[in-house]
Amino acid sequence: MLHISKLIPQGQGLATVLLKRATQVELDWDVRQKSRLEACDSAGRQIGIFLPRGTVLRGGDVLVAEDGSLIKVMAAPQTVLRITPCRSHGTSFDLIRAAYHLGNRHVPIELKPDHLKIEPDHVLADLLRAMHLTVVEVNEAFEPESGAYASGGHGHGHDHPHA
Repeated sequence: MLHISKLIPQGQGLATVLLKRATQVELDWDVRQKSRLEACDSAGRQIGIFLPRGTVLRGGDVLVAEDGSLIKVMAAPQTVLRITPCRSHGTSFDLIRAAYHLGNRHVPIELKPDHLKIEPDHVLADLLRAMHLTVVEVNEAFEPESGAYASGGHGHGHDHPHA
């Protein structure tokens, strides 16, 4: 088994040619929240990931193996609920309301300009439908927000104070 204990968030600073040569490991959200796990990369190698406790892997992160090889993390498609405003009488404000109510319940949520995604939950799906939102089950990658106090910030690629 190939041991991995180093993470380069989003492959930051790596040359494109190195990223193209990297093998891949596809992991769903539940697995990417674990700091200790075993998986198999796209080359068929068994890998053991041993990262500091609390580390969360994101799609696009790059792992560095003990032999120096690079493994790019891919967010695996999984069953999620896609939430959109009602086509006939909904507005984007309905998504803001939904995000507020889901946030109050501390639900992991992926925010997009035109939709939200959460893990399947029939109680929440019913609540959202009662708010006149459209809720459908889809199979897509899930990258929920890391939260305001998560380390690493939101990495939006420009420099200015946020005071």
